[in-house]
Amino acid sequence: MYLALLVIFLQCSELYAQGKVFTFNRVEIKVEPSDKVKNGAPMSIICHADISKNTHFQLKHNFTFLKDGKLVFMAMSDKEDARYAIPVAKSSDTGEYECRVNADGKMGFSKTIYVWVAGMTKPILTADKKEVSEGETVKLRCELPEEVPPLEFIFRKIKTNSEPIEKRVPEQNQNFSEMEYYVEAGDNILQFDCFGKRQVKSGWESSQHSNKTLVTVKEPFIKPTLITRPSNNITEGDQIEFECSTVAAQMRGIEIIFQKNRTILNSVRDKKFLKYSILATQEDSGEYLCKVEQGAVSKTTKRNVFVSELFPKPTLSASMTQLDESKDLILNCSINGLRRANFSILRKSSSGDILLKKSRILAIKVNVNDTGSYTCKAEVKGIIKESKPVRISVYAPVSKPTLSVASGSPEVVLGKPLQLICHSVMGTPPITFTFYKGDEIKKNVTNDTYATFLDEDIGLNDNGGYKCDARNNHSSGVKTSNILNVTVIVPIRDASLGSVPYGEVEVGSDTAFLCSVKEGSWPIDFKFFKKTDHEVLLHEVREYSDRTIWHKKTMKRKDTGTYYCMASNRASVNVRSRPITISVILAAWQKGVIAAFVLTAMAGAGAVALWWFLRKKKKAKGPSMEMSGSALAPNLTSEKLTRPPSDGNYYSGSGYIEDNENHMKSTDESKGPDLESAEVDYTEVEVSTLDPHRDSMENRHSQRIYGHPDAT
Repeated sequence: MYLALLVIFLQCSELYAQGKVFTFNRVEIKVEPSDKVKNGAPMSIICHADISKNTHFQLKHNFTFLKDGKLVFMAMSDKEDARYAIPVAKSSDTGEYECRVNADGKMGFSKTIYVWVAGMTKPILTADKKEVSEGETVKLRCELPEEVPPLEFIFRKIKTNSEPIEKRVPEQNQNFSEMEYYVEAGDNILQFDCFGKRQVKSGWESSQHSNKTLVTVKEPFIKPTLITRPSNNITEGDQIEFECSTVAAQMRGIEIIFQKNRTILNSVRDKKFLKYSILATQEDSGEYLCKVEQGAVSKTTKRNVFVSELFPKPTLSASMTQLDESKDLILNCSINGLRRANFSILRKSSSGDILLKKSRILAIKVNVNDTGSYTCKAEVKGIIKESKPVRISVYAPVSKPTLSVASGSPEVVLGKPLQLICHSVMGTPPITFTFYKGDEIKKNVTNDTYATFLDEDIGLNDNGGYKCDARNNHSSGVKTSNILNVTVIVPIRDASLGSVPYGEVEVGSDTAFLCSVKEGSWPIDFKFFKKTDHEVLLHEVREYSDRTIWHKKTMKRKDTGTYYCMASNRASVNVRSRPITISVILAAWQKGVIAAFVLTAMAGAGAVALWWFLRKKKKAKGPSMEMSGSALAPNLTSEKLTRPPSDGNYYSGSGYIEDNENHMKSTDESKGPDLESAEVDYTEVEVSTLDPHRDSMENRHSQRIYGHPDAT
């Protein structure tokens, strides 16, 4: 029975568990009262989970609120709604909000909603000083206590009757910023304020302006006073006095500077005034400045001064500005409307003016050294004025020019440019040079003493006709050079090498090598080479011809090889021929000697073979010879000993002695037909007995004579 109850309980539990089914339809988020809230007003973020269930049962809901992806609030509830309340909204609450709901392991997510808290808190501005002196600095601090960075702070300096001056400072990590202001001269009473800005989705949002902060400025010294005496109607020759002064609370560190334009005329330190005086000239007209400085503070006063002209600048005139040497020159100095003045005429020099005469007129006979600039000066009441300079040019005539080639030699290689130099030793520059090729003008050059001309169009027939002219401003006119003849050098082209005989040459004969060129100016340098491990020069010669022949005497076997020739002329271009191959072979008579030697050697070999055969035969007949008796041996011996050696074939070797002893052992009773037979056998042996050692020596001697070309 208990078992049955247990089974029923388990089945009921399973059915109950299978009955708790739910699902998220959606998760919604909204803002009350709206998604745009004023700064300081209350607002709430509400999250609602729309869930469907198969039956009524309780669920625990975990609500999570996020702003810009960061957790800001969490809540747990049996209900399907949760509220994130913000009693006082701030601008820092602006952002993207979303919520997430977790119920029994299932998650639901809302869409994001942008909430804009409009308006920023009012910033607070403070200053480290309420009273400063000119040249000092004041430090300001602007703070937005309830705002969150990043922020931008704008500081404003407000002066009376002028537009505020703004300075912007971005702050990424703090809600305040500091700024230092330099207090300039003239900043009597200053006001400062600030405001903040932040970036929102729709752009930039600005705060209210802060409280205004007042800063009082003290002057360390007053603006200087500049006085001139006389104050007006100043004429050249008058004495002008300037006085610059100021009033300072403390004179220590005070500096007074007196300037005209950018030029400092005078200065004093730790004094209240400065004086300066000059003898007035027209050049002294202009703006004068009195400046007082103390530390970083500087104050200025300006004054314009006009000086009337006492007399105009003098004028220098010349009878001629360009003239030949030894001509007369008259210089005259004058002042328009004024005749009484102290005049002087001077010549300009790099080391200083040279006084020529204290007079209004100067007359001289000029030479080349008188070329230069001249001026005159006039003095009235201590005022000295100078005229504009006049340039005087004195000319010496040009000498006859010389025309030469820049390289030094009057030659040019065909196709190469020719540079000419025209030079005049004498003559006052500038000199104009004119180059001619034939009667055609090629170039005009103006220079001091020489000019160059580059002729890049050189032809085969350009062998002369160059000249040049030289002239300057002297009245003598043009001088012409002598005509310059230039030789055109034709470079070597296509060298070739041949030989007679060609290819094969007999030992001891002569060979003629012919080297020729297709084109080239004479003389031509010919060189003959043989190729080895390195180039070997065999012969060289200079010819006034386009070819040359070199006879090589008594060719030898070692002269076999490859030959070539090289040709060059004054164009300095080496042209090399194609190589030819020469083989030195044996002469016909040398070949005959070698053939005869070979035949003799073959005959000797045959004789040796015959001797060997007969000797074997004689040994086979030995017993019959011994039976012929002992009387034969003395006769044979006597005959052999008394026979003189008739030729070089005489041989006294061991083989002969052995045969003689065998005959000596024969009995004398052996006579008759056997004697004749033995005599014939002996004679055949004697004739065929050739010395093999001597034969081989003669053979080697014959080879040495015919095989070496030098022993022929």
